[in-house]
Amino acid sequence: MNRMSNHLKNQFEQQVRRVMDAGRAAGLAAAVINQRGEFLYEGYFGYRDQEKKLPVDRDTIFGLASVTKSFTSLSILQLAEAGIVDLDDPVSRYLPSFTGKNQAEPVRLRHLLCHSGGYFPLPRILIDQIAGQVGAVESRDGDFAYLSSIAEEGGRQVAERLDAQTRLIGRPGERFSYCNDGYALLSEIIRIHGDCSSFAEYLEKHILEPLGMMRSSCSFVKPAQDKNASILYSWQDDGSLRADRDYHNEAFALNGGGAMKSTVSDLAKYVGMYLNRGTGFNGAKIASRYSVREMCKPRQYAAPDVYYCYGLEESKIGPFLAHGHGGSLPGVSSNILWSDDGEVGVIILCNTMDVSVGYLAKAALRMYYGEEPEATKPEYPVCHWTKDWIEQISGEYRSGEGDAFALYEKNGVLGMRLNGKELSPVAVSPEKALVRKPFGDTCLQIFSDETRGVWGAQYGSRIFPRCI
Repeated sequence: MNRMSNHLKNQFEQQVRRVMDAGRAAGLAAAVINQRGEFLYEGYFGYRDQEKKLPVDRDTIFGLASVTKSFTSLSILQLAEAGIVDLDDPVSRYLPSFTGKNQAEPVRLRHLLCHSGGYFPLPRILIDQIAGQVGAVESRDGDFAYLSSIAEEGGRQVAERLDAQTRLIGRPGERFSYCNDGYALLSEIIRIHGDCSSFAEYLEKHILEPLGMMRSSCSFVKPAQDKNASILYSWQDDGSLRADRDYHNEAFALNGGGAMKSTVSDLAKYVGMYLNRGTGFNGAKIASRYSVREMCKPRQYAAPDVYYCYGLEESKIGPFLAHGHGGSLPGVSSNILWSDDGEVGVIILCNTMDVSVGYLAKAALRMYYGEEPEATKPEYPVCHWTKDWIEQISGEYRSGEGDAFALYEKNGVLGMRLNGKELSPVAVSPEKALVRKPFGDTCLQIFSDETRGVWGAQYGSRIFPRCI
């Protein structure tokens, strides 16, 4: 299957440089592996530390951000295999602090796994915020990733805040909207019902150590002290560059949504485990074939040609389906991707926020198949939205996470302003529009019903409530 020519590799590396230039990225690692764990391609670009000109290599530690959600999902499936949890049970059975009281029916574990609990995005509950409230000091009490006092208080606050929502997206399971709080609750279930004192310890005991991923963890302290860990680079709103090893920056109080850190070498073992249906290269049995299949089943429509599974996304790339996940946090852009049919996996890690690494992961997969790395964008029919419809949907849509966009009529067509930036969406169906971008389009979906009228809109992975 491997049809990577030098010509295609050169084209892929040109794309890497384009993406890095557009995102002002400091350092990036890219790798393609096969089912036996052999590296078919690896490339290291830029620096893990720009100031000192220190290079990136296989063992450089990067943040993973939301790639962590695949680890969380895998852990829940392990508990289900052991008979400790049932995915069809209400979340409240395993986490009494969460009741789902304002929902029409129970919110079940499987709903949280595929972001369909029915909740709008909320402001992040951050680890430093909770640490301050419980009086935790890392230099005295130890790494925050392992402190039960932070997890308990964080879990209580996340659960109570979700329960307090009275304006909901819909019934549990009805619609997809990315929800970090849902994965926060899942990590608490793992902590409480696993055989470990913390979510971080559970991952180490049941996934990382069995696979030999010895440079991977949820720790906040170890990567900050590691000589071969990348500096975290984030461009601020005022144009300044923040560069540090502050893994607390914007970190969730509960670790299941985005706390993992890892390396190309370690992630090759992790992706290889999926390619081998739950068994590591070293023979370690992490999950059954059934559980891996359950993780990879499409559960919710997320975007054109993309479905969300359990902690993974499914899309068609080249001739086959692929599964994986991306992540973004300050100083982190990450993506893993694999195809069972192609017997191939891809890892892209970057130490700069908001870099289009998902685009590069797909490009690397196409390169492996012998196709041009740069995909031809699909052509959609242009749909005319009437002035009356545009006026009906006009207004502000604001997420609890801080983002906001406005829709309005502009010279007879739809106009859009996201966080103060003008965009030009193109209507492609009666309720969908696309914002065309150099490294992938973003879908805008309007939602309305008989009782609420136009009540929200999905942009990217989140449903934003319409401001009343």
